[in-house]
Amino acid sequence: MDFLVFAGNSSRKLAEGIVARLGMRLGDAIVGKFSDGEINVRINESVRGRDVFLIQSTNAPAEVHLMEVMVMVDALKRSSANSVTAVMPYFGYARQDRIIEPRVPITAKLIANLLTKAGIDRLVTMDLHSGQVQGFFDIPVDNLFALPVIVRYLKDNFTCNENSCVVVSPDAGGVPRARMLAKKLKIPIAMVDKRRTGPNVAKAMNVVGDVAGRKAIILDDMVDTAGTLTEGAAALMDNGATGVTAVTTHGILSGPAIERIVSSKIEELVITDTIEISKDIYSISKIKVLSVASIFATSIERIHRKESLTSLFHGHN
Repeated sequence: MDFLVFAGNSSRKLAEGIVARLGMRLGDAIVGKFSDGEINVRINESVRGRDVFLIQSTNAPAEVHLMEVMVMVDALKRSSANSVTAVMPYFGYARQDRIIEPRVPITAKLIANLLTKAGIDRLVTMDLHSGQVQGFFDIPVDNLFALPVIVRYLKDNFTCNENSCVVVSPDAGGVPRARMLAKKLKIPIAMVDKRRTGPNVAKAMNVVGDVAGRKAIILDDMVDTAGTLTEGAAALMDNGATGVTAVTTHGILSGPAIERIVSSKIEELVITDTIEISKDIYSISKIKVLSVASIFATSIERIHRKESLTSLFHGHN
């Protein structure tokens, strides 16, 4: 391969899966800290004139992982890399995309400015919480979908038809995503109408659509504290659903999330490896982790070859 792939500390396992599918190795780099806590980066091989892909999600601790990206990009650009594409499977701060009350920042725009100023030439991410974040950048942004691996898993593990299953959006904003999955599975959709009373706090109110006698598949872009998912699952069961499976791309799983999921009506939570999952979470029988390495490997190869990514945007692998 005539391009290089490097990884920060937040996405090393996913990066290893990506390069394995590309038939290559990870680039040799040191990404650590000095004794005072400052980020220490050293690129140990020549990148002169090469296209470079840097894989790093900006999940917690977001400030550390974001700083790693920017320092690595600076090192690569100063080492005469031809181009640097930041591959961020999970783009942190995407939820802070607008002003919802006085005197608050639009942090997603700030992050876009920082990354662009650091020198990235392109951003590749997956299932952005807010699509408008793409407009915060003045460089190409490719927002991919985890749908291919999700559809494959559901088809392999569930027997669904229009009378036995229903895709459920946890809110109005997720309806287009739910409709896309429902179309591929050829089943109907429904929605949970909720009222949010504060950050990470949501109260499910009622279910819009017919879920009685059907297996409910809740589809969301992320699970953070799991309040939305567990409240939604309870509402679906109260409305006659025969069972609930939750499917999300980004498994943030902060605060009380694990405890809530384990004690909830959710039979299974399916997440992907856009965020590196700890070993203890893998031991929880309710949680299934799918890999999106193949999607990112395909996108990297096509970008380098200057080929179209359109099929990936439409949820095809």
